[in-house]
Amino acid sequence: MNVIEAIYARRTVRKFTQEPVPTHVLRELVDCARVGPCSANMQPLKYKLVEKADVDTVFPYLRWAVAIAPEGDPAPEERPTAYIIIAADTLIRPQNYEIDVGIAAQTMALAAQEKGLGVCLMALHDKPGLKSALALPEQITPALAVALGYPAQKSEIYPMEAGQYRYHLTPDGTLHVPKRSLDEILL
Repeated sequence: MNVIEAIYARRTVRKFTQEPVPTHVLRELVDCARVGPCSANMQPLKYKLVEKADVDTVFPYLRWAVAIAPEGDPAPEERPTAYIIIAADTLIRPQNYEIDVGIAAQTMALAAQEKGLGVCLMALHDKPGLKSALALPEQITPALAVALGYPAQKSEIYPMEAGQYRYHLTPDGTLHVPKRSLDEILL
């Protein structure tokens, strides 16, 4: 699979099998993010691997599939088997690290696609709560959760019509995500 194929194949997955993602694979994904670009080369990002019994600690701090809740929320037997929490070390860079977070998240998502993993990049709705639950150091600010596992759901894109941007589930459980056409977004 080349990079362009991975970009077109990578879709958000919100339901997972319960096969665990090996620790060495999670470390490899972080290593891919580590060598990617970041603004001013300050490298303020840190990563917390969350596996096995600890995955239930993260789940309450996330909002799943808001547009199709509660049908889009994974049941306990469909939840991710791992998370990578992307965080910023505010002693290195106290602000303006969000672009670095996005670059790191997409880098990991594409590497995960190559490995057959499903990914859901998730904003955190209670950063202080998650920080406390994971006992992160004072200078570490959680920024984004990368939910990972082996996919138990299909996700497909289709052309957006008349500004209808909301994703939805089809009767067979496939997540359908509308995308604007190339001609529509080129200025």
